[in-house]
Order: sequence, then C-alpha cells, then structure tokens
Amino acid sequence: MPDHRPDIRVLLSLIRRLHARIRDAVVEACERAALEDMARVVHEAESDTIYAVDRVSEEVLVGFFAREVAPLAPLILIAEGLPGGQVVLPEGIREAAAVWRIIVDPIDGTRGLMYQKRSAWILTGVAPNRGPETSLQDIVLAVQTEIPLVKQHLCDTVWAIRGRGAQAERLNRLTGETRPLRLRPSQARTIAHGFAMIARFFPHARDVLAAIDEEVVLGALGPAPPGQAHCFEDQYVCTGGQLYELMAGHDRFVADLRPLIQPVLIQRGLPPGICAHSYDLCTELVARELGVIVTDPAGGPLRAPLSVAAEVAWAGYANRHIQAQIEPLLQAALRNRGLLPGQDPILTGDAQGRTVISSGRSR
Repeated sequence: MPDHRPDIRVLLSLIRRLHARIRDAVVEACERAALEDMARVVHEAESDTIYAVDRVSEEVLVGFFAREVAPLAPLILIAEGLPGGQVVLPEGIREAAAVWRIIVDPIDGTRGLMYQKRSAWILTGVAPNRGPETSLQDIVLAVQTEIPLVKQHLCDTVWAIRGRGAQAERLNRLTGETRPLRLRPSQARTIAHGFAMIARFFPHARDVLAAIDEEVVLGALGPAPPGQAHCFEDQYVCTGGQLYELMAGHDRFVADLRPLIQPVLIQRGLPPGICAHSYDLCTELVARELGVIVTDPAGGPLRAPLSVAAEVAWAGYANRHIQAQIEPLLQAALRNRGLLPGQDPILTGDAQGRTVISSGRSR
C-alpha cells in the first residue's frame, strides 16, 4: 500500500511557520493590551482555565492546518478548545482516513506569560495515525517555540525528528537574525548545587508533594550544612519550559506527579486538581533526542494517548547519573505513601491532628 505521507521535513517547515505566526501574534497582543486584559478568564474548560491571551493563538491554529497542512495529507488536529478536543481536516474526512495525528498546545505557560513574568512555549507533536491508541511514544516530529516576554529580544525554537537528533535556533526579534543554538543537558553526576524540583504550582496537597521532595533531596544529599543550601528549585509553571530547562542544562531533575495526587484530593473532600496533559508533554521527544531521560513515575516510557483528557505524571533526568541518584529515592517515596500506580493512599491523623499519608497497597 503506498505511503501518502508528505516528507516529514515539509511538515517541519510548515509547523515552524505556524509557530512563528502564533509567537508574533501573541507578543503583539501582549504589547497592546494591559495585563488585566490578557489575564481575563474567558472560559472554564474541563481540564484547565482559558484566558484571553489563549484566544489569540487559537484563532490562528485551525485555519492554518486547514489551509496549509490538510491539503497535503488528511489529519486529526488535537488541541484544547476544539469541539470535543479534536477536529478532522479536511472537513468531511473520516477519522480513520487521517494520515497524521497532530497534537498542539498553542500556549503552554499562559499564567506566566499573561503577567509578563516568564516565557511561554508553543508545543506541537506529530504522530502517524493509529487510531485512539496513538500515544506520546508514536510521535515522530516535535517542535517547541518560545513566546518571549515583551521586554525580551531573544527567543528559541527547538525541534526533533525521531532518530535524527535535535536542533535549536535562536531569533533576535530586534534584527530578525537567527543563529544555530547548541543545547546540552547537564553532565553533572549529582543534583548537589544544581536545580532539581517536584512541581507543586497550585494549592491543595502541596504538603504531600513538598514532603516527597524533601525526602528525595535528603536521601540524595543528606542535611545541608548550617546556613547553606545544597540544591535549589525553580517552579516554572510550564511543562514545555521545564523540558527546555532540562535540555539547556539549567535543571538536573524535574518531576510532575500531580496525577498521582488526585486520590489524595478526593479523600480530603477536594475536587481533582489541574494536571499536565498529553499536549503539555508532546515535545518530550526533543528532550530525549538530546539525551534527557524522560519517564513515567515507575521508570517506563510515557504512553499517554494523544487526547486533551489524558493526564500525565512524568519525571525528567538530565543524564543516567542523575537518574541513578534520584529515581530509586523518588519511587521509594511514592511507594511509601501508596502513590505508585496500583496503590491506594491511606489518610490518617497525626498527633497534632493534621492529615498525613501512610503507605498502603491496592485493596
């Protein structure tokens, strides 16, 4: 049966053009608008809140894929904000006839960008269509592009084709000049005197995540000398940004365990919290092609389906030495609290009446 897929390099060129268009449109909108306007809530979606700044990128997205990409090969476009989370292009094509599944996060890191605190990222992953079971491991092309702060004149794009390594480029927005960028994950053998962290951006159950973080760091490094800090953390509220920090050698270990904490929230009588989704992790291929080790909490590859609903817990290690130092401690901390998949958390009260977690197995 003939393969009607366009050359992957053609698709790469088109996606990079789309990213540049979204980046420029969002930066221009941020330059024109007040912070309060960009931060205005326009819709409460099931998986996240949609802010006014998100709408700028969404207006570009579907039209571009319909005009520029779908004529080359039919596709399923997956993104938050689309009806049902996805659309098949060209219109009228059956989902089974689509050649590609393309998952996009038009702005990852909305909260930091809309307050002009930190860059956001445009994320896109492309996988051959295998039906609903198509997963993050099927992605063959990934591109992520930085949306800079208004006051920032340099911004980066990184991309990878599976098995061919990764490339990066830096744009000077003042001159329009681009130059190749060499990214190299940290080669350190320990997290000592480096950045390492477990994500805990939002309220509720942050005590659990912080306790896991403390246990891992103490297990790896022991107590810090008096008046000193032996490692640091950076709570970058952006999954694509976290991956980039690992790629660039800025961070040595990052884990986002929020999906594992959902049962704790429920047992505390709280609603489920916001988690990372497949569209947030759709460029983890780039990190892996650069040598970063990206796994699920149990140490396996990320296999979440390409959908807007799938929640993803993950860990990223700059290299094998960091993984060997941290992964056993992380898994032990999760296992001791009954938080690895297949376990149930058990909540009890301590002597001070606070809610704590004790270990528990599946019942």
